[in-house]
Parts: sequence; structure tokens; C-alpha cells
Amino acid sequence: MFENLSIYTVVVTILLLLYILFDVNYFLRILFTIGCGRLCTKKKNVNEQTEIYGFCTTQDLDIMFKHMNNARYVRELDFARFHFYDRTGIYEEIMKIKGHVLQTASNVRYRRTIPIFTAYKINTKIVTWDDATLFIEQQFVTLNDNFVRAIILSKQTTIGVNVPELMAKLSGKDISYRPTPPPELQDWLQSIEKSSARLRKKE
Repeated sequence: MFENLSIYTVVVTILLLLYILFDVNYFLRILFTIGCGRLCTKKKNVNEQTEIYGFCTTQDLDIMFKHMNNARYVRELDFARFHFYDRTGIYEEIMKIKGHVLQTASNVRYRRTIPIFTAYKINTKIVTWDDATLFIEQQFVTLNDNFVRAIILSKQTTIGVNVPELMAKLSGKDISYRPTPPPELQDWLQSIEKSSARLRKKE
């Protein structure tokens, strides 16, 4: 009895330490999202859009206890991106050549709040790319009214990856093919460059 109690105590202590030292739920959610994606959804072409679903619970609320807090949107985007990379084969191809991909910038526009106990989906797609960067658009869409609650642009910079070659391989299109960036993306990239130039002057 005491031996079993001792083992139980050790296990509980280890789990408690893990939750204190690490964001365990984050890693579990990644595994769950990728696992469910592989079991329940077919592979997608890299030019297609992927979707994952979510639900605004009490853990997502802001200080007003009415709707999702701003930081939670950004966290949810991670899971949608991991799902997109896995379903389109991007992650697999990058790992084959021992490359890396990092989020180096994001632009979030909140259009309307997501109320508590509201179901939503996150749409993820690539809008364009350059020699080393993928530009991704994601949208939070509530299911009850199909309204786009937030729209996000992100700059995914790769290391050790020839992006045009990667996209040509996964899409089946010519390596010279590249979608025209939408106007809002072009404006955002110009603002990033202006910010970088200003910081370089200070440094």
C-alpha cells in the first residue's frame, strides 16, 4: 500500500512540476491537432486552404469575462499553422533538407469579438512567397454566422530552404509561378521595412 502510495506521489509530483515549468497544454494541443488532422482529414495541396475548429471556453476569456482575449487568438494560430504545415507536406519537406521555418512578423486585425461558448474555425492558406519566405493568411470565422472575426497575416521566414523550389515540388506548378501579393500585404511589408530602417539608424 505504502509502495503504491509512494509511486503515486512521485507521479503526481512529476506532473505538477511539468505543469509548473512548461506549458504542457500547449504541447498536448499540438499533438492532438496534428494527430486528429492525420486521422480525420486528407492531405491538401499547398495551394489549398486548411481548416481547424475551436470553441471559446472560460479559459479563453479576457478580463471582462465575455469574449476571447487577444493573446488567445495568437496562440490558436500556432495550432492552425502546425496543422497546415503537416497536411500540405511543407513540414515534411523542410525536415528532409534539415531546414527551419520561423515566424518573423505578424499583423492581427480584430474585426469583432468571439463571445464565450461560441464555435469558430481558423482558415489557413499561403497567399504568396519569395525566395526565403512564406506569407500566410489566417482567418477566425464564427460558425453561427460565418463572419470573419479576425484576419491575420504572418511572415514565415525559412532557413536553409529554397522556397520557390519547395512550392514547385509540392504544388506541381512551374518554379517561376508566384501569386501576386494582395495590396494589404504589400503595404504591410513596406511598413516593416520602414520600421527596420528606422531601427537600423538608431543602432
